[in-house]
Amino acid sequence: MRSHYCGDIQSSDIGAEVEISGWVHKRRDHGGVIFLDIRDLHGIVQVVFNPESKDTFDLADSCRSEFVINITGLVRARIEGAINPKMATGEIEIEAQSLIIYSKALTPKFPLDDYQEVNEDVRLKNRFLDLRRPDINDRLIKRSQITSKIRSVLELNNFHEIETPILTRATPEGARDYLVPSRVHPGEFFALPQSPQLFKQLLMIGGLDKYYQIAKCFRDEDLRADRQPEFTQVDIEASFVTTEDIINLGEDLITSLLAEFTNYEPIKVPRIKYKDAITKYGCDKPDLRIPLELEDISELMKNEEFKVFSGPANDSKARVVALRVPGAAELTRKKIDEYTDFVGKLGAKGLAYIKVVALEEENGLQSPILKFLDQATINSVTTALKVENGDMIFFGAGNANVVNLSMSSLIKKLADDLDLYESEWAPCWIVDFPMFERTKENKLSSLHHPFTLPVVTIDELANNPDEALACAYDFVLNGYELGGGSLRVHDPVMQSEIFKILGISSEEADEKFGFLLSALSSGCPPHGGIAFGLDRIVMLLTGTTNIRDVIAFPKTQSASCLLTNAPGEVNSAQLEELHVQSTVEKE
Repeated sequence: MRSHYCGDIQSSDIGAEVEISGWVHKRRDHGGVIFLDIRDLHGIVQVVFNPESKDTFDLADSCRSEFVINITGLVRARIEGAINPKMATGEIEIEAQSLIIYSKALTPKFPLDDYQEVNEDVRLKNRFLDLRRPDINDRLIKRSQITSKIRSVLELNNFHEIETPILTRATPEGARDYLVPSRVHPGEFFALPQSPQLFKQLLMIGGLDKYYQIAKCFRDEDLRADRQPEFTQVDIEASFVTTEDIINLGEDLITSLLAEFTNYEPIKVPRIKYKDAITKYGCDKPDLRIPLELEDISELMKNEEFKVFSGPANDSKARVVALRVPGAAELTRKKIDEYTDFVGKLGAKGLAYIKVVALEEENGLQSPILKFLDQATINSVTTALKVENGDMIFFGAGNANVVNLSMSSLIKKLADDLDLYESEWAPCWIVDFPMFERTKENKLSSLHHPFTLPVVTIDELANNPDEALACAYDFVLNGYELGGGSLRVHDPVMQSEIFKILGISSEEADEKFGFLLSALSSGCPPHGGIAFGLDRIVMLLTGTTNIRDVIAFPKTQSASCLLTNAPGEVNSAQLEELHVQSTVEKE
């Protein structure tokens, strides 16, 4: 049905007979001559139909957009003035000899040109059409190529691809599980895996040594542009390894992808301690392309009469920070009000600022807050931030979590608005994570997961869990967490102590993790690993900010599929067979 792909026909093929198959992209009728642009996965080529071949001409005349057709013809050079430099095949065309219509099509719901903006809901409802768009085509092909490269790098390092179960049991890994009722075990449920975490640890205990998997994972959590309820991760685990071994492997993998699919120039990937990342950037996934850092000025504000600053400065759960933005003094009051509203939606009670107009002049600073601050404090702040004329200083004060969230988000917004990015790619590692974090109820929970190996001994962990660090590490690229991992607990006594700290009773631990504790007691090698989000990797490497652009059939932000109308209702007989009863009342 084809000798060539449309986009592959070149000037070197002039005079040759070719056979192509594809979709009618555009149809034009010029003075009795019909032109059809035919599209397939590799590109577009122009086909000419002359009225001398009446049957073929009449068929071409009946063709409309998205008809699926086959054409046989001769490749010829375009006449002078008709060359299209914007097309890969713009120097040639095909003179049609025969035409077969395989399938007719209704008028498309939207144009398929890659430059056309179309409402995303419309695109997802008609995903079978959207997939024909060149940009979607290209991203999905690139995804395949990236996946292939990942496999080659890992297999070169002697890793083995091993599948783990999709139907498993619920485990506390931080998000809600998707549950699957069992027909043969009434009242009991499988869970779809949030990750293959426990199974890959069991593979290490089983002596498989080096494992990887391109794994489907499922989490019933709130969605964002870079998050889906079902996603794919590159899952990696190895025995007899150190933190350094896993970091080196992960870094080699991602930089290999960047080198092959982008213009990335290799750099020494920096490592930032978790505590330092929170202090300097307000988050544990900083975008190092942006040359902005937070300066903690709590100590400078403790004795100020201005309670907006002194209150948080004297509160152990709060902080006061300053953000110097070079050259931003020209921002209008309207723009500053916009930023104030922006951080307000993130919980901040306001956004104080100082414009640095002329440091050397008596009234060279401009701000409504100057009258509330001691001059010595102002001087200390400007000195600490090394401000220059033309700078703007923004301030965040209040609960530490709110300040961190609002100011880290402000950094991103300022970078977008003022084009502050200094490079295209900026990877980093975040290391020295705490083992635990405090919940709103002041209970301890795992910052990563409960199978992470702590840096400290069992006794040190039991006596001071709040201060314990983990053998954990995250890989961050351009402000996105691409992957995270850790060394794992390989001692059943240590694992039991972690469960105890998390408030998991021995009975509950035995019920949920008895198989793991048994395995750990059967001779467990030291082991560790990392998991990278494949969807996020492809999203970044293909230059989009929407993860749905790199998944063939994605879900919406409401976790639904507009194409198939999933999830959907099932009949009462199916529910009864599964021993499930719906409590939702139909309208």
